Amino acid sequence: EAQLVESGGGSVQAGGSLRLSCEVSGYTDSNRYMGWFRQAAGKAREGVAVIKDGIMYADSVKGRFTISKDNAKNTLYLQMNSLKPEDSAMYYCAAGGLWLLPNTYKYWGQGTQVTVSS
Repeated sequence: EAQLVESGGGSVQAGGSLRLSCEVSGYTDSNRYMGWFRQAAGKAREGVAVIKDGIMYADSVKGRFTISKDNAKNTLYLQMNSLKPEDSAMYYCAAGGLWLLPNTYKYWGQGTQVTVSS
């Protein structure tokens, strides 16, 4: 059974940066995507950035967020720059799904909170 553990969330002022990490164990399906999702209070969970042999970003984060993966460390990263208050949400790492569609993902981490103040 795959396990995903996020870290790196926190509070930052608008314009600041954060780097999220997700340590992945027990997951070996290279035919499916891994990535980052977020859910703000009162809103549906949405895809932020996913990676397989290619990378996909939500339009709202293009040019500001960068997803990467270190296969040697089994760790997924999300570098978030130029943060905006509307980026505030619980961020989740997920694996085993398709594109930016959260309902297709099988494995989820527990989430890490990101709060951006204006």
